[in-house]
Amino acid sequence: MSNEQKNLPDIVQTVSINAPIQKVWDYVSTAEGIAEWFMPSDFKLEVGHEFTIQSPFGPSPCKVLQVEEPTKISIAWDTDGWELTLLLKDMGNETEFTVIHGGWKEDNAIVPKAQRPQSAIRETMNQGWAGIVQKLKQLVEA
Repeated sequence: MSNEQKNLPDIVQTVSINAPIQKVWDYVSTAEGIAEWFMPSDFKLEVGHEFTIQSPFGPSPCKVLQVEEPTKISIAWDTDGWELTLLLKDMGNETEFTVIHGGWKEDNAIVPKAQRPQSAIRETMNQGWAGIVQKLKQLVEA
């Protein structure tokens, strides 16, 4: 039997937003929109674009990995292997918005910038994302 530690599961947060998909997409695919519900950045909607998110732990280097307009954006976030995927699903009058924060290591590995274990940071981030998707919902529906 292997005693290797398993990596922590992805964070997945989903919210239904009472707005058409294009309106939600405008908030998640532009630097101006992203700054309103997430963090300031110099994001551009183009694969390969390298940009910086101004996070509480300091600037985080990021890179756009994938774009499928208007349903998916994937980015590499920071230097520790995180990947962020934003998914939009057209539900008619509503849009289902899901954020997936993957790339976690085993629970006691240290996250370099925060100098805290992955499990602690993941717990904080999970609560953070739960709030962030609600903030996006309120913003778009306002």
